[in-house]
Amino acid sequence: QVQLVESGGGLVQPGGSLRLSCLVSRGFFSFNVMAWYRQVPGKERELVAAITSAAGSRNYADSAKGRFTISRDNTKNTVYLQMNNLKPEDTAVYYCNVVNRYENYWGQGTQVTVSS
Repeated sequence: QVQLVESGGGLVQPGGSLRLSCLVSRGFFSFNVMAWYRQVPGKERELVAAITSAAGSRNYADSAKGRFTISRDNTKNTVYLQMNNLKPEDTAVYYCNVVNRYENYWGQGTQVTVSS
């Protein structure tokens, strides 16, 4: 069983920054894609950003473009989400996700609250 442990969430003022981390208990190259999703109560979970393990290709939701950056450290089996210029509408629980053809794993989520 693969475990994903997220950290880095918290309360931040509008315009502030946070960096989320996701430690994966198995090597990255057993997965094709690593991603961050978010969810607010009453809404579906939505993709925020994704990165491929091999080439490092990145994909962002329109709401994240220009403000968020997804990255990975293969030596630490860790995926990051750097979030800048945060807005109140970014408030959500953020989840880490890793997938390959046969497996799909989620972290427990970390709360991000953007409020003055």
